[in-house]
Amino acid sequence: MHIFDALDLARLQFAFTVSVHIVFPAISIGMASFLAVLEALWLFTGDRTYRQMFVFWSGIFAVGFGMGVVSGVVMAYEFGTNWSGFSTVAGNVTGPLLTYEVLTAFFLEAGFLGVMLFGWRRVSPLSHFFATLMVALGTLISTFWILASNSFMQTPQGYAVERGRIVPVDWFKIIFNPSFPFRLAHMTVAAFIVAAFIVAACSAWHLLQGRREAPITRSFSMALWILLLLAPIQIFIGDAHGLNTRQYQPAKIAAIEGLWVTEKGGTSLNLVGLPDMNAEVTRYAVRIPHLGSLVLTHSWTGEIRGLKDFPPQDRPFSPIIFWTFRIMAGLGMLMVLTALLGLLLRVRGDLYTARWYHRLVLCMGPSGLIALLAGWITTEVGRQPWTVYGVLRTADSLAPINAVQAGVSLLIFVIVYFLVFGTGVFYMLRMMSRGPDVHFNENGQHGHPLLNNRALDALKAE
Repeated sequence: MHIFDALDLARLQFAFTVSVHIVFPAISIGMASFLAVLEALWLFTGDRTYRQMFVFWSGIFAVGFGMGVVSGVVMAYEFGTNWSGFSTVAGNVTGPLLTYEVLTAFFLEAGFLGVMLFGWRRVSPLSHFFATLMVALGTLISTFWILASNSFMQTPQGYAVERGRIVPVDWFKIIFNPSFPFRLAHMTVAAFIVAAFIVAACSAWHLLQGRREAPITRSFSMALWILLLLAPIQIFIGDAHGLNTRQYQPAKIAAIEGLWVTEKGGTSLNLVGLPDMNAEVTRYAVRIPHLGSLVLTHSWTGEIRGLKDFPPQDRPFSPIIFWTFRIMAGLGMLMVLTALLGLLLRVRGDLYTARWYHRLVLCMGPSGLIALLAGWITTEVGRQPWTVYGVLRTADSLAPINAVQAGVSLLIFVIVYFLVFGTGVFYMLRMMSRGPDVHFNENGQHGHPLLNNRALDALKAE
C-alpha cells in the first residue's frame, strides 16, 4: 500500500528544496542592503565602528550568499527531472524570466562580490562602495525577476495557449501581472525584516554576555530602528496583498480562512479551528462575527465566497494554509510588539541593560525566517491544485516518474541538504557567536580585510 504517489513525493521534494533555498536569498537580500548602509555611514562619518560592523556582517552575508547560489541551482534541475510537464507547457514564459534574472542579477552580483569582500586594498573607498551598491542592487533585481515568474504562475496575464503551450503575447502584462507589485513589496520587506532580526538577535546574544562595544550596541540599535519602521509597513502591505488575492484567487482566501459557506450580510472570521476537507466544515472554530468582512473587504457587510462555491477538485488544502497564515500573521504582531518595546526602552535609557528584553529579541531572532516560510507555504499550497493558476494543473505538470524514483531522490536530498546546509548554518551561527572584532588595527591584524591608504588616512584623521 502506497501512502504517497509520485505527485505527492515530487511536491514534497520541491517544497523541501525551495524551503531550504529561500532562507539564504532572504538573508542575502536584507544583509546586502544593510551592508550598503553601513559602508555609506562609514564613508560619510569616518567612524570606524561602521567598518567593523561591515567587516563582520559581510562574512555572514558571504556564507549565506554562497549557500543560496548552490541551493538555487538544484531547483533549476528539478524543473527538468520532476516537472517536465510544467517546463514544456509554461517554459516559453518562465524560461526567459529566469534567464533575465541570471543575465541582469547574478552576473552583477558575481562581478562585484569579489571586490566587495576582498577589494579593500585594491580599489579606492568610493569604488569599493560602488561594488557594495551593485551587489545590493543585484539582490533586488534578482528578487524582481523571481517574483515576476512566481506571480505569473499565481495571476497569469499577457499570454495565449497555442497547441497546449503557454506563449507570451504581452511581456509587460506578463511581468507586471496583477499580484506582482504586492508580492514584490511583501517579499522585499520580509527579507529586510529577516536580516534585521538576525542582526538584533546576534547583538542581543552578546549584550547578554556582557559585551557593550560600539559595534554591538550600534548593530542592536540600527536593527530595532529598521524593525520599528518596517514591521508595521509589512502589515499594511500584507493587507493590500490579501485584497488582491481575494479578487484573483478567491478559493485561496476561503481556504486560508477555513470558510466553507458564503455568508450574506457579513462574514465571520475564524480565529482558530480545524478545517476538515472531507466533512466540509471547520471544527472547533472560534468565530468573530463580521470581522472577516472588515479584514478582507474593509466593509461591515462584505461577502467572502466559501469553499463550497468551488468544485472539490479546485479547492486548496485548507488545514495547512489555515495555520501557516496564522503563524505568519501572529509572528507579525509579535514583531511589531518587540519593536515598540524597544522604542519604550530606548526612551527610558534601558535599551542596552534590560536583560529580559535581550532574551526576548534573542528568541525572536528566527521569527523572520519562520514567518517567511509560513508565508510562502500559504502562497504555494494556496495556489493548488494549479501550477499556473486556472491554466495548468499540478498533476499535469509532473514528469513521467514513479513513486520509487521520487521517494529515493527525496531521501537523498534530505540527507545531503542536512549535511551540507546544516554545516553552513552551523558555521554562520558560530561566526555570529564570536561577534565583531573590535581590536583590528591599521596593520590588518586578526584576519580582517585590509584598508587601502585612502581609507587609512580617513581613519587616522577621525
